[in-house]
Amino acid sequence: YWRSARALFAAGFREGDILFNTFSYHLTPAGSMIESGAMRLGCAVIPAGVGNTEQQIEAIIDLQPTAYVGTAAFLRILVEKFAELGRPFPIRRAVTGGDALPPSLRQWLKGNGLTQVLQFFGTADLGTIAYESDAMEGMILDEELILEIVRPGTGDPVPAGEVGEIVITTLNPDYPLIRFGTGD
Repeated sequence: YWRSARALFAAGFREGDILFNTFSYHLTPAGSMIESGAMRLGCAVIPAGVGNTEQQIEAIIDLQPTAYVGTAAFLRILVEKFAELGRPFPIRRAVTGGDALPPSLRQWLKGNGLTQVLQFFGTADLGTIAYESDAMEGMILDEELILEIVRPGTGDPVPAGEVGEIVITTLNPDYPLIRFGTGD
């Protein structure tokens, strides 16, 4: 329903992977969004959420997840915590969303043991909108969506290359949204 399986598949997640999902399961559907896509692919999911960093570290050590999904900021906290403990971060692949992943942070994460750090973009109303793949050639727009970049407050399309608000149309029969302004 949330189209997250496409983003996870593009990131190389496959049946048998164990995802450490640090997205929240309350007050926002991000945790459930990712879990539903992961389960569709046959992946197991550890519903970790955020906070309780010491317990998160124990869970990672004990359960040995193969991939991380969550914010880039929390991923950095976990990597730093492992370094404080004198241990390398054991997870090598990550998909982040919900916050910025600037090139400097992506490089820092890769310099600290991760071999793959990709990102996706979505909202609670729409689910996954766009995502990266190993090709690293920009974001891939989900094929079920129509994306416009418009001048905020007017709805008028901006010329190519200009900054504007992302407006999405989805013809999902359960929850159609026509020219939904994301605020992003």
